[in-house]
Amino acid sequence: MSIRLGYQIPNFSYPGTTAELFPTVIAQAQEAERSGFDTVLVMDHFYQLPGIGAPDEPMLEAYTALGALATATSTINLSTLVTGNTYRNPAMLAKTITTLDVVSGGRAILGLGAGWFELEHHEMGYEFGTFTERFERLEEALQIIEPMLRGGKPELDGKWYQAHGTRTSPLLRTDIPIMLGGGGEKKTFGLAARYAQHLNIIAGVDELPRKLEALAKRCEEAGRDRSTIQTSYLAFVILDPDGDKARAQAADLLKARGIDRATATDEEWAQANSRFFVGSPDEVAAQIKERVIDAGVDGVTINMVTNGHVPGMVELAGKALSPLFA
Repeated sequence: MSIRLGYQIPNFSYPGTTAELFPTVIAQAQEAERSGFDTVLVMDHFYQLPGIGAPDEPMLEAYTALGALATATSTINLSTLVTGNTYRNPAMLAKTITTLDVVSGGRAILGLGAGWFELEHHEMGYEFGTFTERFERLEEALQIIEPMLRGGKPELDGKWYQAHGTRTSPLLRTDIPIMLGGGGEKKTFGLAARYAQHLNIIAGVDELPRKLEALAKRCEEAGRDRSTIQTSYLAFVILDPDGDKARAQAADLLKARGIDRATATDEEWAQANSRFFVGSPDEVAAQIKERVIDAGVDGVTINMVTNGHVPGMVELAGKALSPLFA
C-alpha cells in the first residue's frame, strides 16, 4: 500500500447547511475513488488553519470523519495528513488506527507529525511545549505505536509516555503503513528513516532535491535502504477546465491572504506560489510532473481549496493526474 496519488480534503466551508456538509465530503471521497486516486486524507485539526480560513470556520474531527468515510467507500486508502501527536495518547492513537483498519477492511494509513498549531493547543487545553519537547514526545510515541501496529506489546517508561505490555486486539494486519509528515531534515527525516514506510515532505517545491538528499543521508545513518521508504508531496491545486479562470481564482485566493501581484515583489510572489499548481487539468499535470515527480518524489497528494467540493472537479484532477503514475 502506498500513496501515489492522494486527495486531501482541507476545508469544510461549503455552500448550504451543516446537514449538507458531510454528504459533500462523501461525494468528494467517492469521486476520488472512481477517478484514479488511491488515498483520501483529511487534516487532523480542530480549527481551520491560517492561510486557508479563519479559526472558527467548520472543521471536522479527523478520525470520526475517516470512520464514516470507510463505510461510504470500498477501495481507497484512508489517512490523515497528518495526525498531531500532541492531541492523543499514543496507545490510544494506535487503537484508533487499528480500529479504522478493521472498519475499512485494511485501508488505514497512520499519518503522524509532531504538532504545530499553537492556537488549538492553547484554547483546547493541550500542552504545546517547545519544539524540542514536541519531537521528544513524537519519538516516544513512535516507540509505543510502531510495536502495537506490528502485533507487539511495547514497554516504555518514558519522559512523556508510558506503556506496559500494551495489547492490541483486534488487529487485521501487522503492516499498517506509518507516514511521517514534515520538512525537518534532521529530526523528522531521521525519525522517518527509523520508523516510517512513507514520508510526506513539507517544503517549497524548489527545495525538493535537497530534501531528498537529506532523507538519503538519514537512511544511510540509520542503516536503511533508501528505496524502502516512499515519498510524497502536498500540492495546492487550483484547477478549472478554463485555465484562465483557475489563474483568476488563485490570484483572488492570494489577494485574500494579503498577497497582491500588483504590489508584491517577485520574491514575495514566488514564495507565495511555491506550493501552488494552477491552470487547466493538463497544465496542472505538466507542472506536477516537471516540478515534483521529475525531481524524484514518488507521489503527490493534492488539495483543491477553491473548488474541490464542486461536483466533477475531483474527477477532472484524477483523470489528468493518474496517468503520471500508471
